[in-house]
Amino acid sequence: MKSLLRSDAVQEFLGWLSWLYLELVIRTIRWTRIGEAPGDPIYEAVRGPGGFIGCFWHRDIALSITAKVAVIEHKVTRILISLSPDGEFIARSMVRHNMPPIRGSKAKKGKAKGGAAAFREALDLLEAGGILVVTPDGPRGPPEHMAPGTVRIARRAQVPVFLLGLAAKPALRLKSWDRTKLPGLFGRGCIVWDGPHHCPEGASEEEMDRLGLEWAAAMTAACARAEAVLAQ
Repeated sequence: MKSLLRSDAVQEFLGWLSWLYLELVIRTIRWTRIGEAPGDPIYEAVRGPGGFIGCFWHRDIALSITAKVAVIEHKVTRILISLSPDGEFIARSMVRHNMPPIRGSKAKKGKAKGGAAAFREALDLLEAGGILVVTPDGPRGPPEHMAPGTVRIARRAQVPVFLLGLAAKPALRLKSWDRTKLPGLFGRGCIVWDGPHHCPEGASEEEMDRLGLEWAAAMTAACARAEAVLAQ
């Protein structure tokens, strides 16, 4: 069964189905958008020449697609996705959304998994003024924990980091490791932009660890703010 699910035909179908669902999410949900007005930092960043990193929790990948409305018409946007077979249909869906993936993850048990190549590709994108989209607790968690890769890329590229708080009502929570949220169509949604955040060029390992904790807390707080808006 696993080999069937990972077959090219099934992955292509799942990619198309995911793309269709996400398009309906964008078009049918009534969105409240906080932090995108003229003069707000993200508004200026997407219209400026420099690149930046956008982050959201892995559970919110179905909601995050609304962010492309604000950014994708202004800059080349790519999303960092694991090389694991389970990420294949998501990668295909993102291609349809004009957000081609950068594939890679850290090495495990001595086997290269494309992490170094993905890191270089991400730096090239940011240097060219593009947007790198990251789920810093993916692909396997722990949930709402920011892995060090995001902070390391921000330090190396010297670009700002924007955090996304996302919520939807109604939304189905899956029994996955991250409790993935699948928003119901024709409901309400909220996106909150937090940032910019920066990592100093000379930051030590301890400083980067501290920033990872601070950014994770700020992103969780942004999600709570989005949930509070929908509760009103």
